[in-house]
Amino acid sequence: MTRIRLTKQFDFEAAHALEEYVGKCRDIHGHSYHLDVTVSGPVFHLSGELRKSMVMDFVDLKLIVKKNVIDKLDHQFIIHKDSRFVGMITDNERLMIVDYVPTCENILIDIVKRIKSNLPENIRLEYVFLRETPRSYAEWHREDNE
Repeated sequence: MTRIRLTKQFDFEAAHALEEYVGKCRDIHGHSYHLDVTVSGPVFHLSGELRKSMVMDFVDLKLIVKKNVIDKLDHQFIIHKDSRFVGMITDNERLMIVDYVPTCENILIDIVKRIKSNLPENIRLEYVFLRETPRSYAEWHREDNE
């Protein structure tokens, strides 16, 4: 048996506010996020049954990430539950109130949890990369978190 890593890439838009930050990021602003998701799993046969020749169908990985991450975060305004903006915005389905400060790092941790809990049993989440700006990103590695 050989373990292989697969990576699928995604993009989404979201806004947030980092209210304790000193600078422009303190107020509402948005990003075009780029997300890479890498999983690993066994490949049992190099020929024969198609499903056993794949770690995971890319379509299945796309559906898991789309349903649990992209559909939840895309075009959301992500704010902490104690944000000064909570009371200002009412009746908006694009408002996502979270228990964490919505930094790139914390959004990444949220994404990792959403993906890990929905992967098939024999598939491991190896790496997740979240780019917030063209030159700024956060990374999660399985080996750093075991």
